Amino acid sequence: MKLFLGFLLLITAAYPPVLQAGEMVDTSTRRLDRERMVSTQIHSRGISSQRVLDAMAKVPRHLFVPEQLASKAYSDHPLPIGEGQTISQPYIVALMTDSLNLNGRENVLEVGTGSGYQAAVLAELVSRVTTVEIKQPLHKKATRLLEDLGYENIATVFGDGYYGHPPTAPYDCIMITAAVDHIPPPLIRQLKTGGRLILPLGNPFSYQNLALIHKKEDQIFVKQITGVLFVPMTGHALDR
Repeated sequence: MKLFLGFLLLITAAYPPVLQAGEMVDTSTRRLDRERMVSTQIHSRGISSQRVLDAMAKVPRHLFVPEQLASKAYSDHPLPIGEGQTISQPYIVALMTDSLNLNGRENVLEVGTGSGYQAAVLAELVSRVTTVEIKQPLHKKATRLLEDLGYENIATVFGDGYYGHPPTAPYDCIMITAAVDHIPPPLIRQLKTGGRLILPLGNPFSYQNLALIHKKEDQIFVKQITGVLFVPMTGHALDR
């Protein structure tokens, strides 16, 4: 079942910007939608960490999607956010987050900010999040939204996430939210010994495997979790 759900990850299209600060409304209906999402899409599929469930129930996902898609924000599938990118299926966001086994003290790097939703979920669970986005329109929108929502423990960076972000390294955990056919060496170097890295690993233009990487001394160990379908990591990853 997880394999099939993972394949539902991404659909690409161009849509207008996410909701602006003046439209930030979190009604009781939206909160009920989130509770239902957590219960039926996430907990029922085996995500049992209360911290992850609470984070998914708290972050207002409807604010991270185009206004005309807000009514679908809590549905069991990804949604387009513009620039050929998407916000991932809620279950996949929860699965990737849960797989990192976060304890609350981590310094985390996210590669691929997108709408900023995954960064917000991570920020509910860790000490610090640095998130890198290569597409400037998405970077600007996400930065503005995360600031308006009051996330003081998130630093947004415009750049090619293939190279990570050395100024705030080393990282306890790294999450890559775009497909790549190898593990970027700069990210391995910026990962602490004992750290974890999760990414969709495989052909960027086909299906990939969601892989969890453990770094131990000068070795890495790979655990495959499920099949997924992400858009390709752009920049240097594709130039290769």
